[in-house]
Amino acid sequence: MIQLCPLCSSLGNSYAQYKATHYLHCPNCYAVFMDEKDRLGNKAEKSRYELHQNDVEDKNYQKFVSPITSSILTEFTKESKGLDFGAGKEPIISKVLQDSGFKVFQYDPYFYNDEKLLQVKYDYIACCEVIEHFYNPYKEFLLLKKLLNPNSKLYCMTDIYDENRDFASWYYKNDATHVFFYHKKTFDWIREEFNFLEVSVENRLITFSV
Repeated sequence: MIQLCPLCSSLGNSYAQYKATHYLHCPNCYAVFMDEKDRLGNKAEKSRYELHQNDVEDKNYQKFVSPITSSILTEFTKESKGLDFGAGKEPIISKVLQDSGFKVFQYDPYFYNDEKLLQVKYDYIACCEVIEHFYNPYKEFLLLKKLLNPNSKLYCMTDIYDENRDFASWYYKNDATHVFFYHKKTFDWIREEFNFLEVSVENRLITFSV
């Protein structure tokens, strides 16, 4: 099974199978991605997302997203303009930041699909548990970079794949809406391809600087 990597367009090689779902590995950017034939599709994906029961008032949920929210609260001001990209049905990032008086807007293709928000620029963008859902990560990162002002930052959170993980038992791939998995080297490829100044990886938090 051979398929082009949806990030770097290199030929991916057959890598693993979970139940009826096939995965490929890219030897160029080191990502692992779901066979496009096994994706749920937009309608089924939205149905899955609508089942999420995340409560923005849940302190444990707020703690989970704190690597992003704490970074933004520390590195930016209330005058800064932010975007919660892929905000989901319950926009927890926006809730935490807005409670502190920050100006942040929500965009989500299913729940906050306001295309006008993609026509302006931001000082910071938060993508919490979003980038693993990208069908076309090249297109999405190209968009995200275009949305950023100079001296801005893109904060992403995801679980990162590496060769030491047993992919067969890795919980993160079991979510059928997770279609693209990043290696640390994948973020280096993204930094170079899209001309970010730098990228830092600290546990699940990935920060791109412009």
